Amino acid sequence: MVNEGDLLWTPSEAFARDSNVTAFIDWLRRARGVDCADYPALWAWSVKDVAAFWEALWDYFGISSPTPYRAVLENPVMPGARWFPGAQLNFTEQLLRQARPGEVALHHLSELAPLQHMSWDELARQVRCLATWLRETGVEQGDRVVSYLPNTPQAAVAMLATAAVGAIWSSCSPDFGVKSVLDRFVQIRPKVLFTIDGYRYGGKDFDRRPESREIAASLPTLETIVCLPYLNPDDPGPAATPGVRVALWPDVVRDGADVPGFEFAPTPFEHPLWIVYSSGTTGLPKPIVHGHGGITLEMLKLSHFHFNLKPGGVMFFYSTTGWVMWNIVVGSLLSGAAAVLYDGNPAHPDPDVLWRMAADTGTTFFGASPTYVGMMAKGGIHPRETYDLSRIEGILLGGSPVTPESMVWCYENINPDLWLTSQSGGTDVATGFVGASPTLPVYAGEIQTRMLGADVKSLNDAGEPVVDEVGELVVCQPMPSMPLCFWNDAGDVRYRESYFEVYPGLWRHGDYLKINARGGCYIYGRSDSTLNRFGVRIGTADIYRCVEAIEGVADSLIVCLDLSGGRFFMPLFVKLEPGVALDEAMEQRICARLRSEYSPRHVPDRIYAMERIPYTLTGKKMEVPVRKLLMGVPVAKAANRDAMANPAALDDYIAFARDCPDYTL
Repeated sequence: MVNEGDLLWTPSEAFARDSNVTAFIDWLRRARGVDCADYPALWAWSVKDVAAFWEALWDYFGISSPTPYRAVLENPVMPGARWFPGAQLNFTEQLLRQARPGEVALHHLSELAPLQHMSWDELARQVRCLATWLRETGVEQGDRVVSYLPNTPQAAVAMLATAAVGAIWSSCSPDFGVKSVLDRFVQIRPKVLFTIDGYRYGGKDFDRRPESREIAASLPTLETIVCLPYLNPDDPGPAATPGVRVALWPDVVRDGADVPGFEFAPTPFEHPLWIVYSSGTTGLPKPIVHGHGGITLEMLKLSHFHFNLKPGGVMFFYSTTGWVMWNIVVGSLLSGAAAVLYDGNPAHPDPDVLWRMAADTGTTFFGASPTYVGMMAKGGIHPRETYDLSRIEGILLGGSPVTPESMVWCYENINPDLWLTSQSGGTDVATGFVGASPTLPVYAGEIQTRMLGADVKSLNDAGEPVVDEVGELVVCQPMPSMPLCFWNDAGDVRYRESYFEVYPGLWRHGDYLKINARGGCYIYGRSDSTLNRFGVRIGTADIYRCVEAIEGVADSLIVCLDLSGGRFFMPLFVKLEPGVALDEAMEQRICARLRSEYSPRHVPDRIYAMERIPYTLTGKKMEVPVRKLLMGVPVAKAANRDAMANPAALDDYIAFARDCPDYTL
């Protein structure tokens, strides 16, 4: 029996001494005269003087710029802070400077092909060739290049080549339905689309040529399509379209060719690097713009100090190209470590396929969601009995709150001497706010610490910082990887509303957080209405747009409950038109539409017919209050009837929470 807060692991003296954190502390003492005795002291210094901290990282990692910066941090407020104005750097150039000739940069495995490897030399060659081809086709700095590719080396090459020429990258996974993709890509008006013929998942082939054609036809600014023959290597690609150039992947990377005199675009520190997306809780997904400089610095910090990656190490995290964790995996190459890319079902053809892959690649830092660990435990999987996992030094459980039981499973079934990390952040900043240090102990159910340079606090309802109490996660000082803006957000209106409306001058992230007296952190799920299922955030707006377009559905509301033991329960409540019944045919119609237009993750666990959907006086669906009710929060604390347009509707959900037999807290 394990209890929350039980001590599970303490780093050995040698492990802590050899960590990147300790090396940085030693460098600070020698080079800066800053004396930090341990990680807590280092964190305290990093947020006491954020400009000095980030400038120290610039020097420590040897970042160079052809033009000097005039300040580290101009206008140190949120929003509006400007980092390293005057400096120029290119994300891809910085990444490829870490190249280790003759060594592997990318390991890749899929359900279509056995484990393969791409060297640093080949990665750099393909990036140079594709970047040159993009320039030849007319792609310029600031143009948008979008991707509908799976988690493959080609996707990584395409992203790095896009950044190399100063264009802006954006990606959706091919398991996204057409509407979900267009909700994102139409907003940013791309010039180039990378796509595939199809993919394989769970042993089943999915033809994506019709979806690719529909996506391309709906993007009026598109000038070029590059198709990767993935499911069928002999696929000839889409037919030529008037005004749109079509090419196949092998032709654009020019097998055997190189561009030895290639020059990277000298991009300003704040030049847009990529656009990632919020989950679309209200309205269309927000297109979040990150910059070359901020992401480069943040990825260097994250991979070195919070993943403890080193040259010769190997990083893996199970993700798709539609989640920012994929960007982070590729960004981990900045550490000089290799990255592992897996495309497929994490439990196919065998439930332990990822552990076999970890053993075969010599993975040193392995990442997945707590839900995946729960699947392993329920399936009776014991990886260390079958595979040599002795190289794994660290495990990252991310995407949803981690349970003590999940952590204990890792020690019992992977390695008893394991730096087990749980980290929490967001697509919004492409990193974590709270995470891990290899120099600190691990406690059950606890995230070790706040991350360097992240001035994170927990605020109570009065806006006061609290310890050992659950409050709102806020960030009190700027970070370089905070968004430059939202695309097409005139006056930064949506940007300000998203993070700074509740606490002016402070970033409110939307998570419930508790920080204990020793600095350990606990995330208790979302304080807003974003769904978090299997470690992937899902926007309620996507679901409403889909479900409420179905004939017979008048209105709907959906929530996702984080239950004990790492379980989830995602019920969908529908208000039906008069005379319409929620029969099996209607349920199948709803689920099929969600699966085809968006993804299997959007399909609810159960569907319930309700007479009323509760709304606020301002016309917003009351997702958070309903979720609180279903999680056992007293009515008086869960909802304010005086703020409701239809107060009696709440009674339906009070009764449901009391009587529903389909889930247990």
